[in-house]
Amino acid sequence: MTAIRILAPQWGNNEVPAAEFIARVVDAGFDGIEMSLPDDAGEREDWLRRIGDARLDLVVSQWQTVFHSEFFAHRTALQSLLTRACAARPLLVNSHTGKDYYTREQNEELIALADAIAREHGVPIVHEIHRSRFSGHPMLLLPYLERLPGLRLTADLSHWCTACESLLEDQPSTLDAVLPRVRHIHARVGHAQGPQVPDFRAPEFAVELAAHLGWWDRIVTMRRTAGDAVLTITPEFGPAPYTFRMPYTQELVADAWELNVAMAKLLRERYR
Repeated sequence: MTAIRILAPQWGNNEVPAAEFIARVVDAGFDGIEMSLPDDAGEREDWLRRIGDARLDLVVSQWQTVFHSEFFAHRTALQSLLTRACAARPLLVNSHTGKDYYTREQNEELIALADAIAREHGVPIVHEIHRSRFSGHPMLLLPYLERLPGLRLTADLSHWCTACESLLEDQPSTLDAVLPRVRHIHARVGHAQGPQVPDFRAPEFAVELAAHLGWWDRIVTMRRTAGDAVLTITPEFGPAPYTFRMPYTQELVADAWELNVAMAKLLRERYR
């Protein structure tokens, strides 16, 4: 039976000290943490030691290449960041790879680089479906799936809800092609006008929640049928501006950590 491991996102909690955040993760019942690694080696080792001592799983998220728009700078940063990520020996690395304005050849070069680093270290690297990356829209991604049979993905389909201004109900063949490639899930609920509903528990977002749960159900079934040992899922409701603020007062309309804990509970009960 495939073990479903539910991870807490450090995103949105970056200012919380390691000891405090890890205690919060354990208290909330998460199986592990998804985080980007600190640049400072000493701080990085402290995090990894504490995560290991707490017997938590780790997924490393590489997103920092977003700051490198020029291709060769992006490639250099990607090589360094993925090598560092794999050295931490996580369950997998989730990578924000490429740009939607790079050529196909450039993005394929980056994917090949990631594949080589993954093989060298024996750590899977998966590429996140995300706006502005090579996977930012279904019609951008599908040619890569046709050309690269080994390409593996993180499903954050909330981004495609925004990019396609829909719940993808008109693209069943796209989902048929994409979902078998998924090895990691970002469990955030999006809508046709944005990547995060204010509160997925609210009845007015029942249709959006049902659509996302349907996609995740299919992925879980596929990985169980394939006999995978582990499938990782990170509830990923994010800080402002992903979480809305009230005009003028700037009061947050929801607490992202509370939403992530609630989503973890829902998923644990659903996939028990």
